[in-house]
Amino acid sequence: MFFAAALAQRGIDVVVFDKRSRAHRHSRAIGIHPPSLAALGRLGVLDEIVVAGVRIDRGVLRIHGRERARLDFASTGAQLPFVVSLPQLETERILRTRLAELAPDALRTGVEVLRVGREAASVRLDLGGGLPSVRARMAVGADGLSGVVAAALGQRGAGRSYPYRYLMGDFADATGDGALAVLHLHPSGIVESFPLPAGRRRWVTHLPAGVGDESADAALLARLIAERIAPEAAPDPATATMSSAFGVRRRILSRMASDDGRLAVIGDAAHEVSPIGGQGMNLGWLDADALAERMPALLAALGSPPHDAASPLADLGRARLRSARAAARISEFNMTMGRPTSAAGFALRRAVVATASLPPLGRTLARAFTMHDR
Repeated sequence: MFFAAALAQRGIDVVVFDKRSRAHRHSRAIGIHPPSLAALGRLGVLDEIVVAGVRIDRGVLRIHGRERARLDFASTGAQLPFVVSLPQLETERILRTRLAELAPDALRTGVEVLRVGREAASVRLDLGGGLPSVRARMAVGADGLSGVVAAALGQRGAGRSYPYRYLMGDFADATGDGALAVLHLHPSGIVESFPLPAGRRRWVTHLPAGVGDESADAALLARLIAERIAPEAAPDPATATMSSAFGVRRRILSRMASDDGRLAVIGDAAHEVSPIGGQGMNLGWLDADALAERMPALLAALGSPPHDAASPLADLGRARLRSARAAARISEFNMTMGRPTSAAGFALRRAVVATASLPPLGRTLARAFTMHDR
């Protein structure tokens, strides 16, 4: 929807096919980083996003209840030096409304694209449900690494699955931490805590080994928080609006576009990174923003012999994949620092945290965690 709205804003005819008939029931992604806020500003929805969400100006790390490190996002020197916490469902609603303003008939829900094929001067999309095929100058997939556009590119992506599982949930916020993002370091696994609108809070922590998804619920999450922070820190399971267990994978394609420039992938269709760090959704938006900026010239090149669309698409793809790899490294650092460890390993992490508190490194980490230069 972000990409379609950005194209419609540029006067480009666009249609979005979404297999889903309705939005997801729960929000996974919540953090909107400064580069994405700037991109949302170019789309004309920044003010609405900021008003609807919670502005996070800093994050703190605590060990046994005591603050040991702080990241001040104002130190990054960014024009928008903060992160906005907003449930993905609300962000989708805002983007859907903006797309409807710019291109009222663009979004087609409940329509599955079965196959994507290339023809002499177009691409063909074969649709499910007995609908006729559609032809277009270019097809862009935001349908995940197992989607039909990545398949048409012949790209599956090398990657790995990590042996970590996490449990997250949203509860009424009784912490008194307000708009702070808080990380609690513990030998049994990190506990993360982020503010949400309407007086709620998102909690995430490591699942102990051997715990199955069937028993990973809000009550277990509250118990783990009590064990790893303090009993009084645990949220009330009765206030939970959702809980969800999840694993972690990393897969990044080697390229994001076809040689003829008629197929491209963005977001999770091009790169899947760990959600620990909250950069995956933002990477997709920044892919879309960068590609939309180049689309008028790319489409013009497709229609002129000899076309020269492949080279700028390849250059763009390389730049965006470098950003995805950088995000993956940040998430891997976060996972390493937060995974269960021995007493000796925990002592080493405490030393790393003490170093991270020093101003020069603190500013560098703040820029990395808020996706500057992505």
